[in-house]
Parts: sequence; C-alpha cells; structure tokens
Amino acid sequence: MKYLRNLAQGLLILIFALFIIGAAFTWHYRDISANELQKKYASIESKFLEIDGVRFHYRDDGPRDGLTVLLVHAHWASLIMWDQLATVLSDKYRVVRFDMAGHGLTGIDPSGDYTLSRGVELMQQFNKALGLSKFDIIGTSLGGTHAIHYTIRNPGQVNRLVLLNPGALNAGVRGRDTARALPWWIDALTVITPRSFFQFMLEGGYGDPNSVPDEVVTRWHELQMGDDHRRAELDRTQQYVSGDIVGMIRKLSVPTLIMWGEENPVVTVDQAYEFIDLLENAPEKQLAIYPGLGHMAVLEDPIVTSRDIRSYLDGTRSFEDHL
Repeated sequence: MKYLRNLAQGLLILIFALFIIGAAFTWHYRDISANELQKKYASIESKFLEIDGVRFHYRDDGPRDGLTVLLVHAHWASLIMWDQLATVLSDKYRVVRFDMAGHGLTGIDPSGDYTLSRGVELMQQFNKALGLSKFDIIGTSLGGTHAIHYTIRNPGQVNRLVLLNPGALNAGVRGRDTARALPWWIDALTVITPRSFFQFMLEGGYGDPNSVPDEVVTRWHELQMGDDHRRAELDRTQQYVSGDIVGMIRKLSVPTLIMWGEENPVVTVDQAYEFIDLLENAPEKQLAIYPGLGHMAVLEDPIVTSRDIRSYLDGTRSFEDHL
C-alpha cells in the first residue's frame, strides 16, 4: 500500500514538473506582440495599409515621378532585407517594398490562404491601392517566384524583371500541382521555435555558413515570432504549389536579369543556365553569377548586388558575358 502511495506521489510530482517545464517553454517561446515588434523594427518611413483583411507593412521611397521598382522579399524574410538596395535606388527610382502576409510587420491573412495564387492576388490589390500601373519587379527566392506569376497574370504592367536565386526550378517544388505534406512533428515549431532554427536555416542558405551575422539571425527569429506568424509560415509551406513554372518562364516576354550565387546550396547554379534557356520569349536576357555567394546573395553581399541591379536598371552595364 505504501509503495502505491509513493508511486502515486512520484507520478504527481513528475506530472507537475512536466507542466512547469511546458509552461516555461510556452512562455519563453510565446508570440511577440505586433506593437512590440513595430517599436523595434518599424522605421519613420514605415506605412500600413489594409488589403482584403491583411494589415500590410510597406515602404514607399524615392521620387514619385521616377520609374517605379517593386521589391519582393524571400520566404521567412522581410522588407528589411532590401535596405541597401532601396538606398542605392531611391535617389532616382520610386522604390516600393512590402512585407508579405505573415512576415515582418504585416499581419496574418485571416482567410488562412497562403498559396502562390493568393499572394499574387494580394500583390495586385496592393499595387492598385498605391496606384502602381507600370514598374519593374525585383524578387529573390520565393519573391522571385511571385514575380514570375505576377508578370504572367498581369501582362503589360511589368517593364523588366530582376530575379535573384528564384526557387522556381528546385527539384522539390518544380511542376507541383498538389500541396506537399509536412513531417508530423512540424507543428511543434508553432510552440517551440528556438533562435538556433533560424541560425541553421540561414547558414544553409549562405555560400559561407560562417558569415551569417548575428543581427540577421536575431531579426529573422524575432519577426517570425509575431502574432501567429509561425502558423502562417507553416501553412504557406504546406500550401505551396508552383504549377507549370517551366511553361510560365517560357511565356515571360519582358527583359530579365537573372542573378545567382555560384555556391547556392538551396537552388544550385546549374539551374541558372536552365532558367536562361527557358526564357525563349524574353526580348533580352542577362545572367550574373556570383562566386562565393549562396542563396541569400541579397544579404551576403548587399553592396555588390545592389550596385549591379542599379547598373542594370540604368542601362550602364551588360551581364551577357555569363551567357
């Protein structure tokens, strides 16, 4: 009898201890409020606009009468990744950039729809709200894929494309017409999301894994801890369908610059040459390969990539030597 009482007491103590540990973990990895994140990461130029239920964070810099450039960031990232490029362009160009739904300081999409189609639809409504009718698009990774879809869906709006390491041709996603299932344990990331997860993810995208700045890891981690952002990102990953991306690239009929990190471990550099070959209807196509850089070239060397984009937009430099 005494043994059973001791066993019961031991189980109660264990359950209580597990409860305390679970509560501590939940508290430590709790969502960071939008107000708290805004105080830290919004700038004086930050603006907010509600589009179809989504509270968008965006910046609109440069002369309003200048040529317009729309910047579309990568998966898990935010408009902050474009700071250097925006600075380089905004003396001459109108530079518009936004955080996608569930990224940065933009709220989640209450519809729960994070498909590519919905992302492009929100871009259309955002551009219409800002009165943007003709512009260049610069997109990286998932942002590049959005740029491709947007250009095909809105003929006549896009003047030129600049695509940095677009993930469209990656073996795991190209041609998918059905969403993929995620591992059973993935939902744990909505409760426990350590900073090390983002360290690991960024290191896996850099050409030199040892060059990831601490402040970039911290920013990605904190911004993804926004209200329900973790759930939104997992939903986006699970809902991702690229469709006939090869056919879409073939249909692109605007001048296009492809920029690729030679050490890209996520989307290997051989796909850059495949991409160029697929641009059979583009009136002009150029390719720039960057030795030592990986999938996150915008972050790895913002000075060089920004300089080259400016040269391309100004028409002062050709990158055809890589073709």
